[in-house]
Amino acid sequence: MKLPSTVILLGFTSLFADVGSEMIFPLLPVFVTVTLAASPALLGVVEGAADTVSSVLKLVAGRLSDRLGKRKPLVVFGYGLAGLVRPLMGLVGAPWQVVAIRLTDRIGKGIRSAPRDALIADAATEGSVGRAFGFHRAMDHAGAVIGPLVASALLAAGFELRTVFLAAALPSVLSVVTTLAVKDSPAPLAVSTAAPAPQVIQTPAISRRFGGFLGILLLFGLGNSSDAFLLLRAGELGVTVAELPLLWAFFHVSKLVSAAVGGRLADAVPRHRMVIAGWVVYSAVYVAFGFVAATWQVWGLFFVYGAYYGLTEPAEKALVRDIVPAEARGTAFGWYNFVVGVSALPAGLLMGALWALQGATLALCVGAGLAGASALALAVWSGIGWREPRPPPSRREAAAPTASG
Repeated sequence: MKLPSTVILLGFTSLFADVGSEMIFPLLPVFVTVTLAASPALLGVVEGAADTVSSVLKLVAGRLSDRLGKRKPLVVFGYGLAGLVRPLMGLVGAPWQVVAIRLTDRIGKGIRSAPRDALIADAATEGSVGRAFGFHRAMDHAGAVIGPLVASALLAAGFELRTVFLAAALPSVLSVVTTLAVKDSPAPLAVSTAAPAPQVIQTPAISRRFGGFLGILLLFGLGNSSDAFLLLRAGELGVTVAELPLLWAFFHVSKLVSAAVGGRLADAVPRHRMVIAGWVVYSAVYVAFGFVAATWQVWGLFFVYGAYYGLTEPAEKALVRDIVPAEARGTAFGWYNFVVGVSALPAGLLMGALWALQGATLALCVGAGLAGASALALAVWSGIGWREPRPPPSRREAAAPTASG
């Protein structure tokens, strides 16, 4: 069954956006700690603060898209803002400027993420929800493969880090152009249009079941610090600056493949089991990163780590769509992205502090322990009476023909 054009176009939008973003991100730890002579703890502050600001805006933007009945304007603005400021990283001369640019970049991400996810959920047909989100994540990771390869080629050609950062402007512009081609499908309306809008949106979106799921996501998020720390660990274990973009691209090849496979599995396997499996992989990889000593082991662990993303990303978003009614999807994806992001700052501070005070091994093992506890909590959540009927479809979905396959 062919995916809707909305899903395909948003996939290419994410591809171009990630080419620009990932030309910068794998080089950022070295840029911050070597070029700007800042401490590793700043990485936790930068990434944690950026994701926290982004998470708040995801909640606001998701709810706003439900109220407005339009999602595309928020998506276009979000991609445009991030694409405008991201290449300015090549002009910074002080750590505080890195913080400002990353915060503005994440503001753009916060504005676009929940409305974009809701657009995908609106467009996807029953039976292909996991595949739609899997395709989007695969395209996102494809961009994250291309971006580091472009950065590595530019570095090999003799360009400096700052020039590579400035060159990220081109794919960022392409991401905005592609977004403009997306057709905005109105946010689904509730069956009863006479009820006040806040009651229609708020009550079903934050049900007891959904609230429990969000609580478990928050627990996992406290141990899910930025992948910048894994890149820092790779550098400690002998991966050179020139090899870091290649390692990051190799990592995203694994994420790309696992997202495509995981999206299809999420339509055939209970979603919560997919997420549990992904969190178990995460825990095992973090423990291993704390004890490995050889460079070749780092490459193998990054490849295995990619499976965590493929198992969890499509399944988590498809699970959100299952739990909430159609007219509250923007709000629900806002809450989902908010919880995932709001834990980033304490997670980054925790990882950075433990790393600085006790070393990488203890810091990584703490993250692994929180992931294991979250997997156990989700297993309990799935079996203690949460099996309530799926929410009724909106009038638009109820009127649509049922898709086969």
